[in-house]
This record gives sequence, C-alpha cells and structure tokens, in this order.
Amino acid sequence: MSGILLVAIIILAGFIFGELANKTGLPKVTGYIVAGILLSPEIAPFVPESFVKHTDIVTNIALSIITFSVGGTLGISKVKNMGKQILRITFYESSLAFTLVIIGFIIISPFFLNIGQASYMSVYVPFSLMLGSLAAPTDPTATLAVAHEYKARGKVISTIMGVAAFDDALGIMLYSIAIAFAGAFVSSEHIGFVPIALNIVQQIFGAVAVGAFVGFIFNRVVRFLSDGAEGLIIVLVVGFLALCFGISHLLEVDELLAIMFMGFIVVNFNKKSELIFKILERYTEQLIFVLFFTISGMHLDIFVLGDYWILVLFFVLFRASGKFLGSFWGGRKSTKEVKRYTAGGLIPQGGIVIGLALMIKQNPDFGVIADPFINIILGATVIHEIIGPALSKFALRRAGEIKEK
Repeated sequence: MSGILLVAIIILAGFIFGELANKTGLPKVTGYIVAGILLSPEIAPFVPESFVKHTDIVTNIALSIITFSVGGTLGISKVKNMGKQILRITFYESSLAFTLVIIGFIIISPFFLNIGQASYMSVYVPFSLMLGSLAAPTDPTATLAVAHEYKARGKVISTIMGVAAFDDALGIMLYSIAIAFAGAFVSSEHIGFVPIALNIVQQIFGAVAVGAFVGFIFNRVVRFLSDGAEGLIIVLVVGFLALCFGISHLLEVDELLAIMFMGFIVVNFNKKSELIFKILERYTEQLIFVLFFTISGMHLDIFVLGDYWILVLFFVLFRASGKFLGSFWGGRKSTKEVKRYTAGGLIPQGGIVIGLALMIKQNPDFGVIADPFINIILGATVIHEIIGPALSKFALRRAGEIKEK
C-alpha cells in the first residue's frame, strides 16, 4: 500500500474515532489513540512496520508545534499576574510526581521488568528516571472541556488552569535533566558526576541559546508581514521550528527545550505574538493532533501491553499521589477548596508526554527499554484521558464551582 494512501487512512480514521469519542463524553485524543492502535502493524496487516518506523519527521514537527505553543504560555506579564501561590503549587505537584515515580520504579521495576542481564545502574535507574520525567506534565484540555460544559467558575478552576499552563514547561526542563542523567547511566563508558553535570548545563544553556537566536531571527522576519498574511505566517512558523529543531540536533542540545524557549521569545518580544499563536490554534491544531496522536497509537503494541499492565497502574498511582500531595502541600496557604481539589483537574495527560516518549524511542541508547517504556506511557495516557474528565467533574463539584445540569 502506498504511503500517501496510508496517510489518508490515518487522518480519516483519527477524525472518525475522535468524533465518536467526543460523542461518548471522552476527549477526542482518546479516540485518536484508539484509531492508531487499530492501525498498528500487529492488528492491521496492510500497514507495514517500516512505515511506522519512519514517521519520526511527522511526529517531530507536530511535537515542535505543540512545544512552541507551550512556550507561548510563558508570557512574563502572565507569570507575574498568576501569583506566587500558583507557581508554588506547580513546583510542588510537578516535583513530587517526578520524585515519587522515580523512587517507586527504582524499587519495583526489578520485580516486574524482565530484561536479560539487567542491573540497577544500566537499566532500572535510567528507566525510572525516564518515567519520572514524564510524570510532571498535565493536559488541561479535558478539564477545560468539563469547565466549559458545566460553566465552572471559582478559585479552583482558575488555579487548575494556571498550574496547567506551567506544568508542561517545568516538565520539559525536568525531562531534559533526567534524560541527560539516564543517557550517562546507559553509556558503556564510566562517566563521573562532574562530566554529567557539565553535560546537563551544556544541554540547558545550549538549548536556551539556540532558541533565543532562532526566536530573535523569526521576530525580525515576521515584523515585515502584514496581519492578513496568515498563510505566510504559518509557513514561517513551521520553517523556523524545523530550523530550531535541526540546529539543536546538530549541536547535540535539547531540541524541545530550545523550541520552548523560542516560543518564550516570540510571546514576550513579538508584537504579533497573539496573532501568531491564534493562527496556529485555528489552522493547524486539529490536523496536528489527529496525525500526532493517531501515529502515536500506532507505536503501541497492544499485545505487549498486557505484559506491562501492572507497571501502567503503578505509574498512574505514583503520579497521582505526587499530584495530590504536591497540590495539598503547595496550596497550604490557599483556601481549603484549592488545597483539596486542585489536583483533581491535573490528572489528564496527553500531547507532550507522548511526544517526549516517542523521542526517547528514537534514541538508540535506550533501545533495550524503549518498548516497555512507550507501552507504559501510552497505556497510562489512555487511562488518564478516560478517568481525567470524571475526576475533574468530581473535584469541581465538591469545590462548589459547578452545578449539575
């Protein structure tokens, strides 16, 4: 079957299943992932494995657009207006989810992850670090949909949306640090702490430098375009994102951190920033989401997932514990409703974690643990997207911010 026909099937199947999921009260992303699972080579024999293995360029561009949008939420004025309370809750709930998943999996993974000749330092520690790095981000779309449906108003929903805006940004930074450490552990060479620390500093500051440079050039170019040149703006955004990703990869610095910082530069220093991000949301979001999540589902081996279901449940449990404890602790100076119920809207996960998981799978250094890793993340994502809306509704109702229809 030709590649272009497969792309048509992916887009149409993702669209159909997304609409079906939406009709049943589930987020569209769940339908996209289910469509991808049904189109995986293990279930759909007409889809060759070689096609799925060569979708990196599509997922990287899609992830770049999503990450750029994350950077676009980091307006300096917005950060100042959000207040210390929201930043404190974000720090505690992200960090505790990150930490509890790492510690939990260091303890349990030797008992449930069957990999030949595995040791703590070569397999279990880097595996736990990688999972922990994907525990922090939150997908607020499911909670936002519930809030819109029930016209939620109050401090809890405002806090949830504020925290979610910064969750992904902090998650990307934690990911960059964790993967640098994990890469050092799986390396066949003995590397001391100082070289690892220097590599992390190089990764972070190198990514910031690349993102700032590309963002500066982008801002200079875009200012010559009229507000009505929406098509040209989309072309330039995609072109500069690819440029930022490519330069970062060439210089061996963290690609997504560079793109997120490019988004930060654009939102804070480009007079057309509001127009740029609205254009991306209006014209590219749905197509990007359909392609990205459906292709992500195609990477999920449903038959292998059965071997890891217990680890999926542990990931969900450890992450949720971190979110609830962190929100409670970080919100200790807020109202009791904010302290108790904010975490209920921070459980869903979606776009960014799947993209980060796929990037790890692209890295040959993590080949031994890539398959169980991506199956755990995708399996947990499906669970989070299914239970997330129900938890959000329950939390907002208990906080007294929605009324039943």
